Amino acid sequence: MSKFGDLIAVNVPVLLEFYVTNTTETTSMQTVLRDVAATLGNQTKIIKIDVDKNQKLAEALRVKGLPTLMIYKDGEMKWRQSGEQDVNTLVNLIKEYIS
Repeated sequence: MSKFGDLIAVNVPVLLEFYVTNTTETTSMQTVLRDVAATLGNQTKIIKIDVDKNQKLAEALRVKGLPTLMIYKDGEMKWRQSGEQDVNTLVNLIKEYIS
């Protein structure tokens, strides 16, 4: 299985953030993701993916706008959105996939 496949094939929801460094959106999403992690603890996994360092993956997943957020559960994409999101929205979305 690919490295990416290993990351998303877990039994907790995985929140992926595709970003590029040194942007206002990246800075504000760092705070949001930290708060999501603090709220949900080990009930979720959060992975930040730098598009500049992972161009092939970003292209394969058709990431266009940044930040792009995705939620995977058991290796399957459940939700995807480009643009910033707030803590409550992300927490509530992830809770839908916590078993």
